[in-house]
Order: sequence, then C-alpha cells, then structure tokens
Amino acid sequence: MAQPASSAAAPTGLARYIALAPGVAVCLVVALLAIWVRDLSGVNILNPVVVALVIGIGLRALMGLPASWRPGTAYVVRPVLRAAIVILGLQVTLTQLLSIGPYALALAVGAVGLTMVFTIWIGARLGVDAPMAMLLGTGTGICGASAIIAANQVAGGKQEDVAYALAVITLCGTVSVVAYPYLGQIMGMDPTTYGIWAGASVHEVVQAVAAAGAWPEPGAVEIGTLTKLARVVLLAPAIIALSYWATRGEKGTTKTPVPWFAIGFFALVVAGDVAQHIMPDVQGLALGFSRFVVPIMLSASVAALGLGTDLSALKKKGAAPLALGALATIFIALLGLIGARLV
Repeated sequence: MAQPASSAAAPTGLARYIALAPGVAVCLVVALLAIWVRDLSGVNILNPVVVALVIGIGLRALMGLPASWRPGTAYVVRPVLRAAIVILGLQVTLTQLLSIGPYALALAVGAVGLTMVFTIWIGARLGVDAPMAMLLGTGTGICGASAIIAANQVAGGKQEDVAYALAVITLCGTVSVVAYPYLGQIMGMDPTTYGIWAGASVHEVVQAVAAAGAWPEPGAVEIGTLTKLARVVLLAPAIIALSYWATRGEKGTTKTPVPWFAIGFFALVVAGDVAQHIMPDVQGLALGFSRFVVPIMLSASVAALGLGTDLSALKKKGAAPLALGALATIFIALLGLIGARLV
C-alpha cells in the first residue's frame, strides 16, 4: 500500500511520539467530526468512515499534506488500522454464526467466496487493476468499508484505490437498502427468505440490518443480521486467501506473508464466544468497548488515507471500477436470492 512519506530521520523514544502527535491528532479530530456528522444527521446508514474519507480528501485538496502531519498519518494508516481490525473481532461470536443453521451458513460462505472470485475475474476483463478488483470483491462479498480497508493491507492498492472502492461500495450498498424491500415484496417473499437474502448480499452490516429491518413483517431483521454476521466472520480467512493470491506471482517469494491482524481478528471471535458462556459480563463489556473504539479507529485510519489521496489520481481511475462494483452487486444479489429461495 502506498503511504504518506515519513520524516527524513527516524526519531526514537519520546521524540518519536512527539513527531507522531500532530498527524494522529488531526486524524482523530476528523474521525470524531465524522461520527458527530453521522449522529447529527440521524441517518444510521451514513458510515462515518465515508464521511472521514471525504473530509480527509477535502483537506488534502485545500492545503496539501503538511510535513509535520506525515509521520502521524502513516502511523494511523497501518498500526492503528490493523489494531481496529483485530478489535472488530469482539463484535461477533461463533455461536451467532452457527445459530443460522448449516444451509444459511453455506450460503454465506458461497456468497463471499464466489463474489470475490467473480469480481476479480470480471475486473481483469474490464481492465481494472488487480488490487482495485480485490478491494471491490472483498467489500461487496464481506462487509463493505471495513473489509476494503482490511483487504488493502494485503492487496497493496494505492490510496486512491481505497478511496474509489469505498465510494463505489457505499453507493451500491445504499441503492440495495432502498431497492430490496420493494423487490422482496414484488417477489412475494416471506420474512425469513427476505432476511436471509438481505443478510447474504447487502454490503455493510448497518446497510444489511437497515434493509432487513425495512421489511413490514417481524422476523426478517433477526435472521438478516445473523446471516450478515456470518459473512463478517469470514473476513479473516478471506484476507489470508487474498494474501496468497496477491503474492503468488512474485519472483523470489518463498512463502506467503501471514496477515497476523486477520489471525488476531479470528482469535478475538473465538475469545468472545468463550467469554459469552463463562464470563458474560466481561463479554458484554468487551463488546461495548469494541463498538465504541472501532468506528473511531477506522474513521481515523480512513481520514489518513484521504489526506494522502490526490484527487487528480482519483479521477484517472475512470468508470471501469464503478461498472465492476455494480456488476459485483448484481451478482451477489442474484446469488443471495437463489440461495435464500433454496434455504
């Protein structure tokens, strides 16, 4: 991944933390502002990650990236982001995953795997760079913005790739939230079928919950949420698979780098599941902690990406990635529909 340039000298100890402070502080302020904008708007599906990206790109366009900010933004882009992905694992448990039953679970696995493969394959035929196709496939197949940010740790896309992918996935997911309730009623779905369809195919967690919750009868939102969480759990194995895919053609590569943050994510999924049974109070506190800090950390990381994104480079990407995102969205919608009918 391309990152903001670090300072010429590499300070150590206290001097290092002083050097990091300005950039980290700016990213934190942007993250808190983005969350405040979401809360003020009253629109729950407005992802603060996207708001932070827009603010970051806007700041970069207005004033560039001051040298004093660069060490801090580079730090937030990588270590802070990876820590956020690990902590995200506290928000889902294996018990939730298994509660949807083997058929819905198989649908979630199929939706993730096939969508990623389809998107990478079609992307190559549309002339979309492999890293961009990986980001769009992961964002569509798993959980939107969080998956895109995590996937780029191994896909090695440029900052404008991440920015473009986030915009495309947000747009496609928002269209899905609006369209699904109407399409479901036209097709005469029952609450369970509709909930599984929404959970198996809508992009962001909050978008999937919103789409399922828009169903006029009870039951859809519960099964939709659980089906969506099954896709979220697959983030770790998907990142490991992408790590292998991204390095398979590199000369001199003797082994695939292990994305330890993905292992950490899954480890906390398991830890949360164990704690839920033997220390439910602790698990509840951990869940609350994760829900509080992860949006701030992810928004701060994406603010740093925005600060490092050149608008002119973003424009050069053209319309092909947008078309790819739309095709991936249609693919997973059809795949989820067929699967929901069969479950």
